[in-house]
Amino acid sequence: MALIAPFRGLRFNPDKITRLEEVVTPPYDVISEKDGAKFLEKNAHNMIQLDLRTNSHGAEEEGDDRYRKAKSLFDAWQEQEILVRDEEPCIYLYYIDYTHPSGRRMTRKGLISLVGLAEFSEGIVRPHEKTFDAVIVDRMRLTDECRAQFSQVFSIYNDSGNTVISTLEKSREPRPVSSVRDHLGNTHTLWRVTDRQALDAVISYFADQPVYIADGHHRYTTALGCRKNALRRNPDLPPDSPFNFIMMYLCATEDEGLSVLPTHRLLEYPEALSADRIVDRLKQGLEVEEINGGSREVLMAEILAMMNESSMTSTAPVFGLYHAGEDRSFFLKLKDSVDSYPSLAGKPEVLRELDVVVLSDLLFHELLGLEHMRIVREKLVSYYSDPDEAMDVAVKKSVGDNQRTPLLFLLNPTRVSQVTDVADSGEIMPHKSTYFYPKIVTGLLINKLVDGEKIYMPEQGR
Repeated sequence: MALIAPFRGLRFNPDKITRLEEVVTPPYDVISEKDGAKFLEKNAHNMIQLDLRTNSHGAEEEGDDRYRKAKSLFDAWQEQEILVRDEEPCIYLYYIDYTHPSGRRMTRKGLISLVGLAEFSEGIVRPHEKTFDAVIVDRMRLTDECRAQFSQVFSIYNDSGNTVISTLEKSREPRPVSSVRDHLGNTHTLWRVTDRQALDAVISYFADQPVYIADGHHRYTTALGCRKNALRRNPDLPPDSPFNFIMMYLCATEDEGLSVLPTHRLLEYPEALSADRIVDRLKQGLEVEEINGGSREVLMAEILAMMNESSMTSTAPVFGLYHAGEDRSFFLKLKDSVDSYPSLAGKPEVLRELDVVVLSDLLFHELLGLEHMRIVREKLVSYYSDPDEAMDVAVKKSVGDNQRTPLLFLLNPTRVSQVTDVADSGEIMPHKSTYFYPKIVTGLLINKLVDGEKIYMPEQGR
C-alpha cells in the first residue's frame, strides 16, 4: 500500500543558527497574527517567514507578493547556507519528550519520510476530516512558488510489534542532528538513518499498510494539487519524481506516547436561558447530575475526573456542562443507547458513537433546538483544548450580555481507534474532532521539490 521513501532533508545550519528554538514554530494553522509577530522578533530567520500563516488569518491583503517574498528569502537562506541539505537520503527518527496535561512525562516516537501521493479514493492514505478550498489555494500558491514542503503531514499507522521504530533505532546515527525545546517546553529530537538495509526494511513494512492522516489534511490535499500542476507541465512525470511524494511524520497507533486531547466547546446560546431551563431541555434525553461543593475550578476538575472514570469502563459518551452566568456545573450522560435517539439513529455506526457527533446532533440540535447551519452562520461555538481557558472565557462572556448564554461543554478525547475506524469506513468526522498532542514543529526539516531529481525506490535499485 503506502510507498515510503528516504529524502535529503533541508535543515537549519547549526554553524549559522546556534539557537534552533528561535527559528522553529508551531504549525502555520495554529499561529495567530500576534504570535506570528512574536516569533519573528526572536530571529530574522524564523520559519514564520517561509511557512506563511494562511489567508484565513488575515494575510490576504498582501496578495501575490507574500509568496514571492517567501521564495526570495528561501533562496537567499540557501545561498547564505543558513539552510543546508543533507548529502544522503535519510529517514529521520523523531522523538518528542513532553508533559501531558495530566502531568505525566511521555515520549512519542515517530519518523519523518516521504510518502507516495495517492488519491483518497485509492484507500492508501485515509482522511477523517474535510478540507476547505480557500486554505488549499493559499498553500498551493506557496508550494508552487517556493517548490518546497515546509511542514509535515502528521499521520498514523498500525504496528503492534513496533517493527518500524525498533528497526530505525538500531540503525540510527549515534548523535542526533538536532534537538530543540519548543515554546511549550517540549523537546524535539531528530536522528538520521541512512543504512540501506534498515531503509528497505521500513519501506517493505509499509508496502502492506495504509496510513491515516491525523493532522494536516490541507497539506496533503495541497500536495495532490501540486502534483496535478506538475503533470500539466510534464505529462510524462516519472514515478520517482519528487512531485509524486509528500513529507510526512508517522507515528504508530500503538505508540505509548501518542496522545489525543479533547477539544471542548463553548456554546453561546442565542438567548438568555437559566441553568434550570437548560437542564429541563437536556433531561429529555440525558441524565443530569448537578455537582456542588467547591470553587468552579474544583468542580471542573471533579467533572473531568468523572468523565475520565466513565471512559475507563464504557464507550458511551458523557459530557460536562458549566453555566457561567450562574456558576453551576453538571455531569451529563445518555439515558439510552445512541441508536435509540432520532437524531442519531440514521447516522453510520462509526459516527453515532463519537462524542462530538452526539454533542452536535443530540444535545445542540435535538435537545437545545439549534440547527447546525445556524451555529456556523452565527459563530455560536468556539473551541478550546484547555478547559481552564475555556472556563475563563465563558465567565467573561457571561458578564453584561443579555442576548447570549455562554455554556461550556466538556468532552472526553476521541479515541485513536475511532479515528482509524472512521477513516476505514470512508466517513468524515465533524470539525475539531481530534487534537493530537503535542504538535510537530515546523523548521526541523524542509523537503525541496527539485525538477529532475529521483526519489530512492528499492525496486528500481536507486
